[in-house]
Amino acid sequence: KKRFMIGGGGAPEAECALRLTQWAKTLTGVQSYCVRAFAEALEIIPYTLAENAGINPIQMVTELRNRHNLGDYAGGINVRNGTITDMWAEKIVQPLLVNTSEIQLATECVGMILKIDDLIPVR
Repeated sequence: KKRFMIGGGGAPEAECALRLTQWAKTLTGVQSYCVRAFAEALEIIPYTLAENAGINPIQMVTELRNRHNLGDYAGGINVRNGTITDMWAEKIVQPLLVNTSEIQLATECVGMILKIDDLIPVR
């Protein structure tokens, strides 16, 4: 088991989305489109966090994306004061196992849907 803690507040998802978007720019065709769509899907998590906290989600995710573009990998949504702050400095953390499980299960689910719809061939 992965017994590590990572920053909360949507910071890991925003950082993964940024890295995937950068990687998608180096790809071509359908692969680029799929990786970009996966990155956009990851941004739903901080969007939902902001929305549930009563914060303007579009403004917050845009600001979060900008902070990560500037290199603030630990920047996340602080729902207490409605700003982007360093999650490690605020001691807002979550288990790594939760994030890896959510991404793995969501990816498997999408793969099964695409196989059912015959959009990707079954081995």
